Amino acid sequence: MIQDLNLELVIFDCDGVLVDSESASNRVFVEELRGLGLDIESEEASRRFTGLSMTSCMEIVSEQLGRAVPEGFAERMRSRTLAAIREGGLDPIEGVPEMLCRIDVPICVASSGEHEKMRLTLGLTGLLERFEGRMFSATEVPRGKPHPDLFLLAARRMNARPAGCAVVEDSVPGVLGARAAGMTAFGYASGDGGGELASAGARVFHDMTELPDLLGRLAAEGKRP
Repeated sequence: MIQDLNLELVIFDCDGVLVDSESASNRVFVEELRGLGLDIESEEASRRFTGLSMTSCMEIVSEQLGRAVPEGFAERMRSRTLAAIREGGLDPIEGVPEMLCRIDVPICVASSGEHEKMRLTLGLTGLLERFEGRMFSATEVPRGKPHPDLFLLAARRMNARPAGCAVVEDSVPGVLGARAAGMTAFGYASGDGGGELASAGARVFHDMTELPDLLGRLAAEGKRP
């Protein structure tokens, strides 16, 4: 169990960290971009857009198009993404339920996605009750990841010092945002990779069941004189 005054809060990203929803979201995104005339592969889309808010994604897409995205494009993509998740079902990331049972400090979610999407994905995976009332979206702040605004909002609402927060992310923008907020970043890499997360300043790990021990070590570091 993790019980230490130096570790005040663990902030989780949602997609790709708690719930396995990124494949469905990325598929819809790629299909919609191709409909606009942007021929992009799934891997490239994942690399360029994962972790960013919808606003930031639309700014990048507009730049690539050389014009504004059509009116209603972002909303149509949101609707299609939610429908794909509902139809395809969803699982938590492997090891997440067991991991959450071993963390005894406060936890919350800080996601680039909207509240509707968080409630859907966490609800489908049986995790919503654990985070009810402790979910924060990039739609609530002026700037999304890689800026620190969202993480600072979460810390403030949860009455935690930024220096006492650990953030669990799977994207470079998320890691950069956590670091800019003055928080310790853990980078979840489901495969054997993680080099980009490490370069961004994250402590990389590959198995969610490892996280409680990693957090315990962080707490122990905070106790050292």
